[in-house]
Amino acid sequence: MFRLLLLYGFTLLSFIGLSLAQLEPSWGYKCEHNNCKKVELTADNKKTAVSLSVCRLYCNLDAIGTLWPKPTGIVQIGNDVVKISPNEITFKTESFKREPAYWSMATERFIAMQKKKLPFKYSIRSGGKSLIIEVTVESDDMVFTLDTYEGYKLKISENNDGVHAVITAKNFYGARNALESLSQLIVYDNIRNEILAVAAVEIEDEPKFKYRGILLDTSRNYFSIDSIKRTIEGMAMVKLNTFHWHITDSHSFPLVVKSQPELSKLGAYSPEKMYTPEDVEEVVRFAKARGIRVLPEFDAPAHVGEGWQHKDLTTCFNAQPWKDYCVEAPCGQLDPSKDEVYNVLEDIYREMIEHFQYPDIFHMGGDEVSVSCWNSSSSLQNWMIAKGWNLNESDFMKLWGYFQNNALERLDKANFKKVPIILWTSRLTEEPFLSQYLNNQRYIIQIWTKGDDPQVQTILEKGFKMIVSNYDALYLDCGFGAWVTEGNNWCSPYIGWQKIYDNRMETIAGSYVNQVYGAEAALWTEQVDEWTLDARLWPRVSAMAERLWSNPEDGWRAAESRMLVNRKRLVDIGGLSAERLQPEWCLQNEGDCPI
Repeated sequence: MFRLLLLYGFTLLSFIGLSLAQLEPSWGYKCEHNNCKKVELTADNKKTAVSLSVCRLYCNLDAIGTLWPKPTGIVQIGNDVVKISPNEITFKTESFKREPAYWSMATERFIAMQKKKLPFKYSIRSGGKSLIIEVTVESDDMVFTLDTYEGYKLKISENNDGVHAVITAKNFYGARNALESLSQLIVYDNIRNEILAVAAVEIEDEPKFKYRGILLDTSRNYFSIDSIKRTIEGMAMVKLNTFHWHITDSHSFPLVVKSQPELSKLGAYSPEKMYTPEDVEEVVRFAKARGIRVLPEFDAPAHVGEGWQHKDLTTCFNAQPWKDYCVEAPCGQLDPSKDEVYNVLEDIYREMIEHFQYPDIFHMGGDEVSVSCWNSSSSLQNWMIAKGWNLNESDFMKLWGYFQNNALERLDKANFKKVPIILWTSRLTEEPFLSQYLNNQRYIIQIWTKGDDPQVQTILEKGFKMIVSNYDALYLDCGFGAWVTEGNNWCSPYIGWQKIYDNRMETIAGSYVNQVYGAEAALWTEQVDEWTLDARLWPRVSAMAERLWSNPEDGWRAAESRMLVNRKRLVDIGGLSAERLQPEWCLQNEGDCPI
């Protein structure tokens, strides 16, 4: 061991010795026809040469430099950069007195992000101006709802005191988004070995869509809290605002519900693979400091199984052959005829609501209910017949509506207030059942079918608000090998970032686009765990983030070079193992790779 340390130390010292002479860059860049073009550094041009990171700030201002997502409002950017000291960043504000801890977390994160831009090989040149960030918000209220305004104004200027960044916003969430943009206007210059910021800029920015989310399924495979937080960190970097936690399913019940301890004791894969109330609260706090709501989902009446073994409240649990009773093993559905079902649900809802800090919306799942599963229970059949019902599909839809009404009543009781409820598209969201059993003033419908499914227009015509997760563009588990048979999985092919970027809400919703809150990329995890998580999500989700924030008129081609920069930022600053999109040569030779 001692010999290895000596060898490592010798090698490192040799590397540092070489770095001072040989690690200086050989190439600079010039802006030519809106592209950053590579030029060899010489003694004549070295003093005026521009690094790639600096060139990207100014070249092709229609693309708004390095910003992702691109701003939606007024943008004015100067032609100068100024050297700043990453050790001299100060914040000035009289705001955030109600919950100061969240602003402290946001500012600490901002400072840490700037230090991650520094080269690890050697120290940057000393000196540089102070960065003074002045923040004013209209309200200290930290409540986050679908009506919360997330816009901001950012103005950067330079004087003798330093570089001043002035942020004005209505609330914490807008101010936090401004910090994200400000961070992207600060770069490391590898020619001069210093940190530079844009010297003059004015930005007025707000998102086009209110709901911009990622769904992560943590039932089919378990994900550590660290991997969840890493995902949320990436979301913050591209201004997504909702982490949809599909925390339980028929495969496992990893959520600890203290009033119903059997659920996780029998339902988790192991004692180490549970989410305690403290874990949930930690994730919620972490996300809130990054401008992100954590949306809990308890999917029912289908998608239940493991954890419910001793309760005698389910039908067709783990029935075989499973394809006769559900879409994926193991099967399982709650039995709506049993009153105790609703008592257990109330306990689950109460504890979820408490530990998720009383969320402004709640997801009740409601997809893939199987009539054949319910119809396999003789006791449930007898209950329905005793009520004067038959055993036709319409009767089972009535049973489903009965369940939904009772479950919603218990949710409202546990929550002490009524919040918007999200349901997946299903047979229940088709006519005539949509009008019979669901209220468009209470329910938001999340579509997962194809974007051109006629059901979409029917739902919108009936006045429902919508969240889009069309599987042909936003299911990120598609395009891999099948896991229950040979060939590819059911929703193949693989969906590239380009298709995600061009997945427009106007195309899906048409004239009803104002009823679309936004969209959500879904990662179902039959074939994913925390070790493959990052590459499944990133940087593809960034494409959706810009579509929802900016909704640019241009397609993906205009964003291609910035996407490469965005991917590099996710890796370097976010620590994400984002999928590589192109050779690095394409990043350094902008415009020379596209056909």
